Amino acid sequence: MTVTTETKDGVLVVTINNPPVNALGGAVRSGIDAALDMIDQDQSINAAILIGAGRFFSGGADIKEFGKAMTEPFLPDLLSRLEGARVPFIAAIGGAALGGGLETALSCRYRIATPAASMGLPEVKLGLIPGAGGTQRLPRLVGVKPAAEMITSGKPVNAEKAKAIGLVDAIVEGDLLEAAIALAMQKAAGDDRQPVSAIEKPADWDEAWLESFEKTIRTRARGQLSPVKAFEAVAGSGRLSFADGVKREREIFLECMASDQRKGLIHSFFAERAARKNPGLEGATPRDVKIIGVLGAGTMGSGIAIACAASGYHVKLFDVNEDALASGGARIEKSFKRDVEKGRLSDDAARAATDRVVLINSMDALSDADLVIEAVIERMDIKKSVFADLDRITKPGAVLASNTSYLDIDDIASATTRPEDVIGMHFFSPANLMRLLEIVKTDKASTDALATAAAVGARLGKVSVLSGLCPGFIGNRILKKYRQQADYLAEDGATPWDIDRVMRDFGFAMGPFQISDLAGIDIAWHNRRREDATRDPKERYPAIADQLYDLGRLGQKTGAGWYLYKQGDRTAYPDPEVEKIIIAESARLGIARRAVSDDEIRDRILFSMINEGAKVLEEGIAARALDIDLVFLHGYGFPAWRGGPMFYADAIGVDKVLEGVRRFEKTDSFAWRPADLLVKLVEEGGTFADYN
Repeated sequence: MTVTTETKDGVLVVTINNPPVNALGGAVRSGIDAALDMIDQDQSINAAILIGAGRFFSGGADIKEFGKAMTEPFLPDLLSRLEGARVPFIAAIGGAALGGGLETALSCRYRIATPAASMGLPEVKLGLIPGAGGTQRLPRLVGVKPAAEMITSGKPVNAEKAKAIGLVDAIVEGDLLEAAIALAMQKAAGDDRQPVSAIEKPADWDEAWLESFEKTIRTRARGQLSPVKAFEAVAGSGRLSFADGVKREREIFLECMASDQRKGLIHSFFAERAARKNPGLEGATPRDVKIIGVLGAGTMGSGIAIACAASGYHVKLFDVNEDALASGGARIEKSFKRDVEKGRLSDDAARAATDRVVLINSMDALSDADLVIEAVIERMDIKKSVFADLDRITKPGAVLASNTSYLDIDDIASATTRPEDVIGMHFFSPANLMRLLEIVKTDKASTDALATAAAVGARLGKVSVLSGLCPGFIGNRILKKYRQQADYLAEDGATPWDIDRVMRDFGFAMGPFQISDLAGIDIAWHNRRREDATRDPKERYPAIADQLYDLGRLGQKTGAGWYLYKQGDRTAYPDPEVEKIIIAESARLGIARRAVSDDEIRDRILFSMINEGAKVLEEGIAARALDIDLVFLHGYGFPAWRGGPMFYADAIGVDKVLEGVRRFEKTDSFAWRPADLLVKLVEEGGTFADYN
């Protein structure tokens, strides 16, 4: 039974038992509806409790019903009936109440929660808005200001915050059900609280604040529809009656449901779930990992150590440089202290995580490590020397991973006597915050070594994607094409700030030149120097970034790069001097600069990524199109509501992409050779989704 009922001293206890998240599927909705029938028929019932079995109150909609016709009772109708029940209902919230789960709790007369509870309306993250009265009940209950922030961001609040804003009536330290029964019996004797829907409008209603917040939301959304539409629905809570507000909410919900953005976000959601099952690792048993060694205490190594320690692993952090090691340790302590200040960790949890990191100045101390992640300088000679030492020091069965972003891991593995234990674990900076982990399989890597990396990635909360071995793996190989086209466009006539603007308008938080300044122009310069010996002479080579490097314009850290920066200000200001350098370079190359449209900027950058993605897919570097999407969604800031580059290609039509590639091929046949797979899809009427 997905819903069970039991009567205790005139109190009906209604328990949702639909693991793993107590989703509100058809059977659950019918079960709650049947409980309401019991209340109508049994006059001895004087109050009722709605509670979830296990760790969830309710996680909301049942994902198994996504894309299918809903069955009655529909949730909005059910919640209207719940709110108007003959007896007062108490929502006893243990764990999470999300989406429809929170909307259900809002329809109860009272709400109590455990300290570990969390509550939120995350629908905007799926391209939707709450569709069962959440945009009308929450503002009326807690005020329009906290409700608007919760609903437009999709971020949950913890029990303490929920109590502070009036979302829950009490936080229960002891037995939740006992406390709920006690409250139910009290309210059965006399209840004068009106339903949330009877509140005329939010108590903190402020039209001037709403006008200002709407501007904030539009800026923050960067083209995403659902946060803006969620705000529109929330605004109805003070401008419309409850009935009209719910009606408008439903209209907006259906509008979002039909949008391409919703499809992109749903794709992103299911792709992330699919990432938990990497093709080729089925049945592989991960090795046991308790102690993780990290080599290199710089920004990347420290970030990896933070991520591992926060997830419960014991970490040994090594650096040959004592000052760097001390700085890494200080960086780790500061990070956990900041987590405490922001309420993400308790003092005890932060102290325990910090204590799990041990700083070591001898690699010999790694003899008991189960996994070692190398994050030293990107030089093959140094990495091979490090792995030769690890081969000698570490115990048999230890997994040896390199965090390299470009180098040949087979070559690194050749420095050991156990190449089957050597893999790539490419983290993205800052490693403790960025969710992507590229797990790189070498020619001889064992499946259990790869499965070990995937298991560690899962525990770290990463989206782990399995990549084959090639320069740059999945992400940086495709990003190189993105970057090349940006540089070519600058030589052809577009300005860096126009190119950045177009990509921000597409949905990226930053454009390619802003990112270059943030990362440091010297980083890419060193990558290009590694490629000098093998670069095909037919490849068009843009040298503007090299000139900026020679001038000492390394980006934000030097106050000048592609843009100018003022002291203490990260705002990127267009620089006429850079434009002069670009114009001079175009003249040197004999390029007649021209006006470049926004459409051409967007298409050349995105189509180059898609075309290279198709090559990555056909070569087997990525096993699925969705793996490429995940890499760019979680590692490179591709707008989630676009679904990723390969989903975007399907959305606009692979025939349109191929037509663009062939059009651009006429002026640069080397850069724009159409991928065989792209041609095949168009000829056979297929899509990249066929490769999921």
